[in-house]
Amino acid sequence: MRAAAGKVYIVGAGPGDPELISVKAMRRIGLADVILYDRLVNEELLAYARPGAELVYCGKAPNAHAMPQEKINAALVAYARQGKTVVRLKGGDPFVFGRGGEEALELAEHGIEWEIVPGITSAIGAAASAAIPLTHRGKAASFACVTGNRCHGDQEPVRWDLLAHSVDTLAIYMGVSQLAVIRGELLKHGKVASTPVAIIEQGTTSRQRVITGTLADIHKLAISFKVVNPALIIVGEVVKVREQLLLAEQQAEAWVM
Repeated sequence: MRAAAGKVYIVGAGPGDPELISVKAMRRIGLADVILYDRLVNEELLAYARPGAELVYCGKAPNAHAMPQEKINAALVAYARQGKTVVRLKGGDPFVFGRGGEEALELAEHGIEWEIVPGITSAIGAAASAAIPLTHRGKAASFACVTGNRCHGDQEPVRWDLLAHSVDTLAIYMGVSQLAVIRGELLKHGKVASTPVAIIEQGTTSRQRVITGTLADIHKLAISFKVVNPALIIVGEVVKVREQLLLAEQQAEAWVM
């Protein structure tokens, strides 16, 4: 007689700062028999796993995947069929460029029970940490989360022609290597060269860097500052609000002194 299948929790670990994970996500980590975790997960969170829990690294870097997605899917099913409680731990939110939907569909196809535990995605976490509001009265009433890179050649390209004018703020994931192309596409489709742009590297962590410029020069700044992933690109007038907030912070500190 086959043992009852376990359950898989597809959990968002947040944007990097371990304190930004949810209480629910922390509890699921503590319950797990097995944790399959990604490259962008802060490894401090693994200290909350119970003694004896199996930790499996399956992170993906550009052109260097520790475990292909197909093997990750198979591992989730295999562990659950052993009756284990499994946590699939992902940076950010599982349903925002996290392939959580693909994994949930794979589990459902095999009759495995699953649950999604949301996390703070980097567009929200990193932007806030960098003092950039994605929406701001008088400057932006809408924003879009966009992938800056397509991982499969058979996918349709990003519609920069539509995005250039359909929303006020663009939060671009995985776009550093394609920054010159993205910049060119936005300019070609009518975005003005003076549009403010920020790059947030290692957002919410102690290693965070924020580089600001415009569409005219941001690609050169990225090269000059040797920006590397993970980094989020913010395009829009809201980037200017950062200057106001930092100035207000400086004034407040001066008053206290």
